[in-house]
Amino acid sequence: MYQTYTLKEKIKLIFIMLIPILITQLGMFSMVFFNTIMSGKYNPADLAGVAIGSSIWNPIFTGLSGILLAVSPIAAQRFGEKKDKEVTSVVVNGINLAFIIGIIVILVGAFILNPILDAMNLAPRVHKTAHDYLVGLSLGIIPLFIFNVLRSFIYALGITRIVMIILLSSLPVNFFLNYVLIYGHWGFPELGGAGAGLATSLTYWVIAGLTALIIKTKMPFSTYSVFTNYKSISLEESKEILRIGVPMGLSTFFETSMFAVVTILISKFAITTIAAYQTALNVVSFLYMIPVSISMALTVLVGFEVGSKRFKDAKVYSWLGIGLSMLIALVTGLLVVLFRYDVAALYSNDQEVIVLTAHFLIYALFFQLSDAIQATALAALRGYKDVNVAFIMTLVAYWLICLPLGYYLANFTKLGAPGYWIGLTAGLLAAGVGLSLRLIQIQRRYEIKYPKSKISPSL
Repeated sequence: MYQTYTLKEKIKLIFIMLIPILITQLGMFSMVFFNTIMSGKYNPADLAGVAIGSSIWNPIFTGLSGILLAVSPIAAQRFGEKKDKEVTSVVVNGINLAFIIGIIVILVGAFILNPILDAMNLAPRVHKTAHDYLVGLSLGIIPLFIFNVLRSFIYALGITRIVMIILLSSLPVNFFLNYVLIYGHWGFPELGGAGAGLATSLTYWVIAGLTALIIKTKMPFSTYSVFTNYKSISLEESKEILRIGVPMGLSTFFETSMFAVVTILISKFAITTIAAYQTALNVVSFLYMIPVSISMALTVLVGFEVGSKRFKDAKVYSWLGIGLSMLIALVTGLLVVLFRYDVAALYSNDQEVIVLTAHFLIYALFFQLSDAIQATALAALRGYKDVNVAFIMTLVAYWLICLPLGYYLANFTKLGAPGYWIGLTAGLLAAGVGLSLRLIQIQRRYEIKYPKSKISPSL
């Protein structure tokens, strides 16, 4: 991470951080893709089990990971303040929290997993695959959470290419393990869909191990002595991570769980409608990785500038990130709308599903724009460590606007299933507007409190 002096330099630094983060996110997505595709090729029942297991795990994972990702803005601010010892303390306490949270998830899962699956009245094979998939996945929870802390530390230093290289290096490992554990090749046990969970866990161990090795042995990470400085364990530091991280994690959880609820509500419609909705949602989720990646970079950049007391530079980064996210969402959204039938045909050969998916993808354009605004405005606020009001805003937008409005439009008007898209878009737009107004308010507070704050000369 370094100070920038011109608008051009700022845009360049955003892209330097953004592109490796985006490739990393695509790498994480590829693991889910391998699990789904290879399980589906093995047996449809195993595919259903893996899909159900993933739907249970994803909201939990994203919510809890959100807590640990608080390490990123906290460490970025300390780095900006040139408080290297405190950066180390943040990371050490983040690792401890990752371990504790991982143990809690495993223990709670041991008690509630079977009751949850029993309540779903699944076919026996689907039930067994979902159970065994999640049990296999649980073996990698602790290294996955620790990796998220270490990744946040690396991002806070502005060196995002390292994580990208680690993720790309791990993909062949994940593919190989899926291949041998699902199908039972080369003397490995044939586990079916359950093998995908175990393969993913083993990959998480590899990723966490490689990341830890680099942090321990390579500059500039080794100078922070993350794995030897146990004196940095601090209850106050842990409290700060939780104070910032819990609202972050809950915001993420409420968003992912909202989409899970909409998926359940859509299930009352015809099979073609369900298939079309899931296809369109898959396309949107894939494209959402772009604003998510911008958000990760933005949180670090804003946090670094705030820590350095360059509040006007932090403001410039905030609106640059939001503007860039909206521009990319507009371009990709228009491309999806223009080629919507071609995109839909990639997922299905059924003409009725293709036509309905193409119809849903028109709504996806407005959905993407709304999501781009709220994701990056929320990320900028996290850079200022302003998370509590943002959490309330997202809770209201997701659960008091998105769901009720979508349900009403889908069930009490002639819109049908597209009503859910309109509800989701309206709620996300409300979140984006509210969070942007909150961002303006926070930035004005800093301008009043620090009227003579440092700024790059050319800005």
